[in-house]
Amino acid sequence: MKKLVIAYSGGLDTSYCAVSLSKEYDVHAVSVNTGGFTKEEISHIESNAYKMGVTTYKNIDAVSTFYQKVVKYLIFGNVLKNNSYPLSVSAERIIQAIEIIEYAKSIDAEYIAHGSTGAGNDQVRFDMIFQTLAPNIKIITPIRDEKLTRQQEIDYLKENGIDMNWEKAKYSVNKGLWGTSVGGSETLTSDKALPSEAYPSQLKHTEEEKVKLTFKQGELVAVNGIENAPQNNIEVLNNLASAYAIGRDIHVGDTIVGIKGRVGFEAAAALITIKAHHLLEKHTLTKWQLQHKEYLSSFYGMHLHEGQYLDPVMRNIEAFLASSQDKVTGDVFVTLKPYHFALDGIQSEHDLMSAKFGSYGEENKAWTADDAKGFIKILGNQNKIYQQVNSK
Repeated sequence: MKKLVIAYSGGLDTSYCAVSLSKEYDVHAVSVNTGGFTKEEISHIESNAYKMGVTTYKNIDAVSTFYQKVVKYLIFGNVLKNNSYPLSVSAERIIQAIEIIEYAKSIDAEYIAHGSTGAGNDQVRFDMIFQTLAPNIKIITPIRDEKLTRQQEIDYLKENGIDMNWEKAKYSVNKGLWGTSVGGSETLTSDKALPSEAYPSQLKHTEEEKVKLTFKQGELVAVNGIENAPQNNIEVLNNLASAYAIGRDIHVGDTIVGIKGRVGFEAAAALITIKAHHLLEKHTLTKWQLQHKEYLSSFYGMHLHEGQYLDPVMRNIEAFLASSQDKVTGDVFVTLKPYHFALDGIQSEHDLMSAKFGSYGEENKAWTADDAKGFIKILGNQNKIYQQVNSK
């Protein structure tokens, strides 16, 4: 039997794929942990995979890889799609696809399968990564190709002795290092909000809490003075902030396949980290650095969302973003409150708001009144010339 690797999540779609494909192929299931999996959950997924008839199961721990290759640059760029969404799931899919195809190549698989439908973004991200990194491995997508309904999949699995509880949960939740997506009937239309209980974290703390975030060259290196790897600090911050039910929102955007999409999300650590980092940049970067970072970061986020991660322009933008972080070092003080947070201020040896040059609107120390008058006169030259030339 020919060797096939399947991107296996343990849900209905990938379970159908595993059972049906194991009749024709030597199926090797693989899951990629980009955050959010417990050891018990991984063990449960592995147990179910073998029930579906796979030959082997492998779980790849890619949390550190996910941070180093993607999340780090989303922080450097303060990337929020449509000014709201931190690309929680779309960013994960890129790394998952890369890890899965590299695993398929390592075991000389001739085929690779995933459970995406034909109506979403993930099919594009998976297929593009697979085709680019392993053009000789054939992609198989039973759910998309056969246009299967959920009930058809359930009936097939029952016919093959897999009679598990496939009752669809009221809300679809996808948890990862950089946030959790939440989908439900409310997100299929344009007029309804997700109820509070749909979100994975509920309000536990009501008293305000002060938190100190320490950045070194743009990376979150400590929370409340305790140093750790940045990806671990993100998890620590998320545990603190999720107790305040912070980071809830609904993202509305354009999908890769051309239709509008709506999804709820909870991303406490991602939103706080990005906003805190951006505040520190406002103090430590020049206005031209901030201006050029803004549009390049927007392009980076869009290309990532669209599955264009492997295009060399992404490495070019990453180089710029990394270079811009040389002086983005210091502490940011944050106050956690029920359902929201406040950025109180920063401390940094690179703070360009240095009082020795002057205090805005109060006192100038580095120039005279005559210097200011001359500067203003020359600054206004072009407008004066234009208005006088075209006054008639």
